Amino acid sequence: MQMNELGRTGLKVSRLCLGTMTFGEQNTQAEGHRQLDMAFENGVNFIDTAEMYSFPGKPETQGATEKIIGAWMKAKANRSDVIVATKITGPGSGLKHVRGGRLGFTRENVAEAVDLSLQRLGTDYIDLYQTHWPERPANYFGKLDYVHDEAADLTPMEEQLDALAAQVKAGKVRAIGISNETPWGMMKFLEIAERAGLPRIASIQNPYNLICRTFEVGLSEIAIREDCGLLAYSPLAFGALTGKYLNGQKPDNSRHHLFPQFSRYFKPNGIKATESYMRLARDHGLGRDALIGKLEVVYRRAIEDHHFTAAVARPVGVQIADGGNHAVGPPAKAVQVALVEGSGRVVSKVGFVLKQAKK
Repeated sequence: MQMNELGRTGLKVSRLCLGTMTFGEQNTQAEGHRQLDMAFENGVNFIDTAEMYSFPGKPETQGATEKIIGAWMKAKANRSDVIVATKITGPGSGLKHVRGGRLGFTRENVAEAVDLSLQRLGTDYIDLYQTHWPERPANYFGKLDYVHDEAADLTPMEEQLDALAAQVKAGKVRAIGISNETPWGMMKFLEIAERAGLPRIASIQNPYNLICRTFEVGLSEIAIREDCGLLAYSPLAFGALTGKYLNGQKPDNSRHHLFPQFSRYFKPNGIKATESYMRLARDHGLGRDALIGKLEVVYRRAIEDHHFTAAVARPVGVQIADGGNHAVGPPAKAVQVALVEGSGRVVSKVGFVLKQAKK
């Protein structure tokens, strides 16, 4: 497993990050621990979670994922070998169960959220602490057509950054990051940090896949020039790019079957794009199993882009990654987990890559 530096922090993280939002909902604690064991054994040292998980957020499972990770680290006595990333929940409907609905990024709320996450994780520090989405109204989670609200009651961004800085100063957080952020928000945080002498954001966790390539428009240049790398989540577009949901299929226990309300990648144009990618794969003689094996080459090529820090894999199971019938040797197991179940950053030159993979 190759490692990348997390921004300018000096922290070294694996190029695959194990996303854990299914722990406590689609996965039991035992299943979550098995995934963590396998990832760790194959060189993954980077784990991502959030205070609101399990997914989807609800009172009964809020905080469960952090507790499962904490129990695993305690059992393995490996805290110093793991880079743990978690997130503070932003404002939104249906989230009053998270800290009583106190979701603005004020100094008090950030301090409370950090302390609660530390308790659930069973640790005294968090390696990477991220805002899950902006406090201000903005375009994220697939939203288009930005609508400005000048009257919105918001925590000033300098105060937000100062609140995060206080946790760094207290030794409870080692590095800070953002998620589901816009180019303006990313640059604003960087500008404030430089002007006010506050900690820089080290990473941005946004979606990136063959259906959603918006990161390329305004964020990739910032990521490169400012050493603030991408943690790419949903690189298989909620599983859509596996092709398993085409023709109206919804396999039992699949995410889209269980949670159909999350339809970002299943609208007409997304389905049309997925069908085109599947045809392209078939045209080059790659069925699903062969494509999974060959895409390891694609993944290794893609992550050479230096604005890419890690891919956040959110597997549901490990049965495919344990070997299966794919022609991928043991060193690639962790890569295979990502490609099969939720990660791997596939670049846009798909035709060229598939031709190379066919050789």
